[in-house]
Amino acid sequence: VRGTFAYVISEAASNGVSADVIQDLLNTANIRPTITAHPTEAKRVTALEIHGRIYRLLAKMDSSEATPREQEQFIVCLRNEIDLLWLTGELHLQKPTVPQEIAWGLHFFNETLFGRIPQLMSDLEWALQAHYPDSVFHIPPFFQFDSWIGGDRDGNPFVTNEITHRALLSNCLASLMHYRERIEHMLSTLSIAGHVVEIPASFRTALNQTLDKSGQSEVLQQRNPGEVFRQYSACMLAKLDVTLSVISKETFHIPDNGYDSADRLISDLFVIEQGLHDVGAAHLSTTHVTPFRQEVETFRFHTASLDLRQNTMVTTRTLQTLWQRQFSGTVPVPSLDSVNWRQWLIKELARPIDALPSKTNLTNEATEILELLELVKKGREIFDREAFGVFVLSMTRSVNDVLGVYLLAKYAGLFADRDGVENCTLMVVPLFETIEDLQTAPEIMQELLSIPVVRRTVRDMGNVQEVMIGYSDSNKDGGFLTSYWETYKAQVRLSQVGKSSGITISFFHGRGG
Repeated sequence: VRGTFAYVISEAASNGVSADVIQDLLNTANIRPTITAHPTEAKRVTALEIHGRIYRLLAKMDSSEATPREQEQFIVCLRNEIDLLWLTGELHLQKPTVPQEIAWGLHFFNETLFGRIPQLMSDLEWALQAHYPDSVFHIPPFFQFDSWIGGDRDGNPFVTNEITHRALLSNCLASLMHYRERIEHMLSTLSIAGHVVEIPASFRTALNQTLDKSGQSEVLQQRNPGEVFRQYSACMLAKLDVTLSVISKETFHIPDNGYDSADRLISDLFVIEQGLHDVGAAHLSTTHVTPFRQEVETFRFHTASLDLRQNTMVTTRTLQTLWQRQFSGTVPVPSLDSVNWRQWLIKELARPIDALPSKTNLTNEATEILELLELVKKGREIFDREAFGVFVLSMTRSVNDVLGVYLLAKYAGLFADRDGVENCTLMVVPLFETIEDLQTAPEIMQELLSIPVVRRTVRDMGNVQEVMIGYSDSNKDGGFLTSYWETYKAQVRLSQVGKSSGITISFFHGRGG
């Protein structure tokens, strides 16, 4: 079927594409569908759930060799669901709150997306094995998710820092609760008896260490005597429950008998996978453990990385407030496109700082955005290193706009070095939206990528600079055909800019769907 992994990999193999080229592509691929906040379009979760039940009933009726009585029951159930759908209000009568939007977004992960990643990986592995039988491929987590729900505050006054924190917490808990179900499945399934197979010494050592750290060694061993893989799974469940308890209470200090990162959980899953391989049960590992490990590699402890979006007008007003405080109102704020303004930004970015600037005597807007950027640092430490994605800067019109966000990030402690001069740890993604902005985007990026602090930042992020292309405003500006033609030309020219700068330009397509 055209477009499937099977078709694409088959075409690659038949055209002489080497396995090394395929592996290089897998190593650099980064595909990130983004769940965005559009409350006016959000269907009710209740209606979505009814649609899901109708689909499952139709699939069951189509594939089942049911008796006439069972078929009759299927029809009754189907009729009931259709009646419910007609009688249920399909649309929100009131605009959903942001917490309701967060729950709406996570609904898709809980219902579908968590379970689809292993299938995606399996399809790709099958295609690679079928068409490159003599090669062994490593498939990294190249397909992950981002979200704007709870992070997009461009024109939405209801998205506060408290809401952003709540989104992080909800995203984290969604992944942890899913992993709990997966561990319980392993616990009920991996009933391999120690006296039936020879358990390798490496696995027994790992198990004993894990049992000792759990503080429940005797209880866990008595529950499943001799069933070492169940015992290891029970230890994992106990550790995850500790993490869930801490995160739920928002105390955020994970003790040694819990998982303080997704990497620790991934490491434990590798131990079970290797143990099953060593006892000759590789097929059980492939069926019950590897798919789970792939989910954790994809969703980690954050489900979807939360992108932030704010308008240039807000970030610029914050910088103007900081200028006024620095010069005590004695020096007027220069024009935003002036040499003085650029020199101030560059000078501040190059100046080592002993301590983060105080937020006293700032406007509420300026305080809010600085505290938001501080939350990025805290959220990565508390929830997951990938809890936050990028900072999307709406209505980017100049290099100064982007440098301004770099400076705010520096003031919030988001630079990698102590002095705050080397490189930023948050990618700033300029959003070019209007026809005019799309046309000037290549010149802006050419100049931006020549600035040392930006180049160091991009280099530290894999030598890739992301750029967002807006389709909505360009469509409003010039109509459908003009919009697509201008976005196409901008991408061609931006790619050339990246090539000449020795940097890969990655595109975020803001087209919706």
